[in-house]
Amino acid sequence: MDDLARTKDNPEYIFYDGPPFATGLPHYGHILAGTIKDIVTRYQSMTGHHVTRRFGWDCHGLPVENEIDKKLGIKRRDDVLKLGIDKYNEECRSIVTRYVEEWEKVITRTGRWIDFKNDYKTMDLKFMETVWWVFGQLYEKGLVYKGFKVMPYSTSCKTPLSNFEAGQDYKVVNDPEVLVTFPIVGEPQNAALVAWTTTPWTLPSNLALCVNATFTYVKTKGSSVGKKDNVEDSYEVLERVSGASPVGLKYEPLFNYFSEFSDVAFRVVADNYVTDDSGTGIVHCAPAFGEDDYRVCSENQIIRKLSTQIHFNAIASSFCKSYIGYRIELLASFGISSVKEFKDYPFGENLIVAVDDDGCFTERITDFSGCYIKDADKDIIESVKVRGRLVKSGTLYLNMSSKLFLTFEVWKDNRPDNSLVFVVMALFWVIGKLLFEVVEVYFVKHLIPAVTVKLLDLWFIRVEQLKDQLLVNNKQTYWVPDFVKEKRFHNWLENARDWAVSRSRFWGTRLPVWISEDGEEIVVIDSIEKLEKLSGAKVFDLHCHNIDHITIPSNRGPEFGVLHRIDDVFDCWFESGSMPYAYIHYPFENVELFEKNFPGHFVAEGLIRLVDCLFYTLMVLSTALFGKPAFRNLICNGLVLAEDGRKMSKSLKNYPPPMEVIDDYGADALRLYLINSPVVRAETLHFKKEGVYGVVKDVFLPWYNAYRFLVQNAKRLEVEDSAPFVPIDLTTLQKSSNVLDQWINSATQSLVYFVRQEMNYYRLYTVLILSCKVMAPFTPFFTEVLYQNMRKVSNELEESIHYCSFPLAEGKRDERIEQSVTRMMTIIDLARNIHECHNKPLKTPLREMVIVHPDLDFLDDIAGKLREYVLEELNVRSLMPCNDTLKYASLRAEPDFSVLGKRLGRHMGVVAKEVKAMSQENILAFEKCGEVAIAGHCLKLSDIKVVRDFKRPDGTTEQEIDAAGDGDVLVILDLRPDESLFEAGIAREIVNRIQKLRKKAALEPTDAVEVYFESLDQDKSISERVLHSQELYIRDAIGSPLLPSTLMPSYAVIIGKETFHGISSLSFVIRLSRATVAFNSSSILALFSGKTKLADGLQTYLLSRDYVNLKSEFQQGNGKITVDCIENVPAVDLVLGKHLFFTVGDLYSANCNS
Repeated sequence: MDDLARTKDNPEYIFYDGPPFATGLPHYGHILAGTIKDIVTRYQSMTGHHVTRRFGWDCHGLPVENEIDKKLGIKRRDDVLKLGIDKYNEECRSIVTRYVEEWEKVITRTGRWIDFKNDYKTMDLKFMETVWWVFGQLYEKGLVYKGFKVMPYSTSCKTPLSNFEAGQDYKVVNDPEVLVTFPIVGEPQNAALVAWTTTPWTLPSNLALCVNATFTYVKTKGSSVGKKDNVEDSYEVLERVSGASPVGLKYEPLFNYFSEFSDVAFRVVADNYVTDDSGTGIVHCAPAFGEDDYRVCSENQIIRKLSTQIHFNAIASSFCKSYIGYRIELLASFGISSVKEFKDYPFGENLIVAVDDDGCFTERITDFSGCYIKDADKDIIESVKVRGRLVKSGTLYLNMSSKLFLTFEVWKDNRPDNSLVFVVMALFWVIGKLLFEVVEVYFVKHLIPAVTVKLLDLWFIRVEQLKDQLLVNNKQTYWVPDFVKEKRFHNWLENARDWAVSRSRFWGTRLPVWISEDGEEIVVIDSIEKLEKLSGAKVFDLHCHNIDHITIPSNRGPEFGVLHRIDDVFDCWFESGSMPYAYIHYPFENVELFEKNFPGHFVAEGLIRLVDCLFYTLMVLSTALFGKPAFRNLICNGLVLAEDGRKMSKSLKNYPPPMEVIDDYGADALRLYLINSPVVRAETLHFKKEGVYGVVKDVFLPWYNAYRFLVQNAKRLEVEDSAPFVPIDLTTLQKSSNVLDQWINSATQSLVYFVRQEMNYYRLYTVLILSCKVMAPFTPFFTEVLYQNMRKVSNELEESIHYCSFPLAEGKRDERIEQSVTRMMTIIDLARNIHECHNKPLKTPLREMVIVHPDLDFLDDIAGKLREYVLEELNVRSLMPCNDTLKYASLRAEPDFSVLGKRLGRHMGVVAKEVKAMSQENILAFEKCGEVAIAGHCLKLSDIKVVRDFKRPDGTTEQEIDAAGDGDVLVILDLRPDESLFEAGIAREIVNRIQKLRKKAALEPTDAVEVYFESLDQDKSISERVLHSQELYIRDAIGSPLLPSTLMPSYAVIIGKETFHGISSLSFVIRLSRATVAFNSSSILALFSGKTKLADGLQTYLLSRDYVNLKSEFQQGNGKITVDCIENVPAVDLVLGKHLFFTVGDLYSANCNS
């Protein structure tokens, strides 16, 4: 890229671009995040930095594999093995770049300045090698271990899932739910605990019941009869007991699949994770299929939480070599001292995990062996029923009112009448709610392909060990908006758990771990060079089918065989978290570039990427590797939804395609629409195409009109001055005594200062060319077009506006004049509102206006420097300033709730009441002093709005004098008719009709035309009087004299004509004609001694000449030419202004002057 070459010696600005998945097309979320990234990086480039912008692709993970599974009809893991991992992975590789051209087309069309040719891919050899290095570094630091964890698990993909992957493709389904009894062992009254579950398939793996020790439970007798309002009406309540009472009780297992562990299992435990918002308040625990179940059972020694710590043991031998040891770190109470004992230990995987990789019950669950877990629900419920342990069963249904009803299949239990039941629910939840009643709304969701949770043997990163440093590093970063950092992300780090980074899939970066067959030796590879050295093999790719055959000889000797690589691949978020190092192949290349510029300066992604771990994994890995955050500044945007508030869906067709919007309104408008919305504050945007049109209408059209106004007037000056237009240089502008020049200069410098300040804090919220430079990062296309046109008449040397330096706030800023001009614009708006309320056009002149404000400096500006601008804009003859605010207005004070509400909190009501009760004298004193103490609080001018209500002068009506205010300034207009202003009003009406006719004739301001007026009134004296008295005004307004129609020559070319009636009681015709040569007939006749034929021949010749060329000849001859080319006509010398004129208007003016 040319920009990179131009800025190669500038300070580096490091930007991390989180790569999107390459298996789909870009949507508005991508465009939004890309726009934010583009604005910041363009700005940094314009402020003197070297910004490398490489596009990246996330190539690994389930999205790619799912595409291939669908394509090849793969259902089971065995299908991949039969096909061949090599063929499967190459199929995955083949689709990764399927949409590259579409991405490049869309992203480039949106104006994003990024390098697609020099992109990076997570499947690249260099990228994957750095990922190995990252893992190797963590391993050396003792941050890697192998252990068990309950995780989301896809039975279709045969792999654990990240939270992000498990959260995709949800749908609402019907789910069974059951109430099951668990008889208490040794209970003299045969009492039983009752638990509720919506996953009957987990009941065969039940090992415990969990209560909440803070709840109150009831012990009842008998069966329920009918639908009652509370438990007391349904059951005979024997007693109320605390949640701690049943803790430690043993109960009869529902099934006998794990009966050999009765010594430690099948008992009641307590934990606060049990809630009262659904169910009965007792949770059945199957630790292999629930994270809390696993934790609670581990903490209560029902199962033993095992972890294996893998590390190096450097053992010096006679040859001064070291070998890699393999040790399992276990609690002494486990009584395990060897790998073999660990593998044979009864509380291993076979005990707890009764479901295989395909989601089917194992042989241990004899009654349901080989049955898919969800298909087994009905059989399990029937088995529970046969065993006499089913209280009720039902199904959850979702209806359109968003309420879920419980419909029970009522079953008569044959239990004795004196049987007792612990009804497991908190008492306050029970009262007023029976099991048959409507329950609270919730959705039962399943991922397709089917997802469950399962205890898995995985490789982990010790994130919990890094928690304190993670929190410290998070404080060193700057986030926009900051609440995401301070609340959501901080809370996530506070609750960080060890990270399972291994996945049992094929298409990904393989974990670089080689283990011996006896498990006693392990090697972790952190570079290709190391693998080649240890194995003797040549490595060209790190995907499993190209390295799994590589073995490493044992350090202990040939009799111990070789080490083989383990089967797992990395969680793709481990790759994303490694991106700051992997995309530049650190530490194998670019060492100085990385170490001088880490942490990176900027990263930006959507809030959804916070949920799917990008920011988290970046922070974890950088903290683990370097003790630093990965980034310094971060922008987190919200979610772009369809206009109806739902997720954008192709099937629903509830959003316009991005390219359609860009084609209709332009990429710049879409960019501004997105970044000027709540979505840049991590809130939600309901995308509306009309909103993009609003940006065109409210931003780009006024902006273009300002540019168009400049160009038109520059051309006009070139015509009038017969010289090229040269813009005023900035130094001259800064020294100008004209108040609007001063305001323009000051306001422009304020704009530059503001944009620089906001951009430096990563907040996304000659004058025209300067504004283009300021806006170039935001609207790259529009500003480039304007720049290229204005560059033709300026001294700008850069070929593109995007090569220009960002403007500096160099000029003098005059805050007073800026404020005064802002107030002036407010005055004009208020006065226009009064005109509109009384249906008075601005063309109707008014006699007087009064401006009421206490600020004498402002009134001096309005009555002095800005006076003529106000009078001209509003067509008023006189302006009277008034600082006596009580003369025309009564004052009242209003608290600014938006400012004070958050600050005062519960005191706001008392303060607001006293503010509203302030007297006019108190308000005036407050304005003078600048602050006031109310109810113990000091309030400033920004806290209280002083409202000025108009007090009309006595003896006048609303139709005669009216006013408008904004709480700051009051504008009063005298609306009474004044005969002395009548002619001025008519003149404005005539000028207005002329300008509209010019526009109708498609004329440019630089087009020279003659304007002729013809009165249609019988009494023409009124129009003649108006044209005479208002001649100078009309001439200035239309750029030429308004000519009587009687002066229009016969050879005039009419290009516009319109008749008007009833304009201020006048009727007239306006004609527009091309500018043409006009002759002083008497002077020309004198050239030929009164010979009319010769004079006519000369005039005919001159009229046949090209108007522009003839005009140029006179200019070159200093107003004189010689005509000697007419046959039979003697040569004559013609003088401009004596013998002929370039317009009829010039001839008319000369005659008037003479």
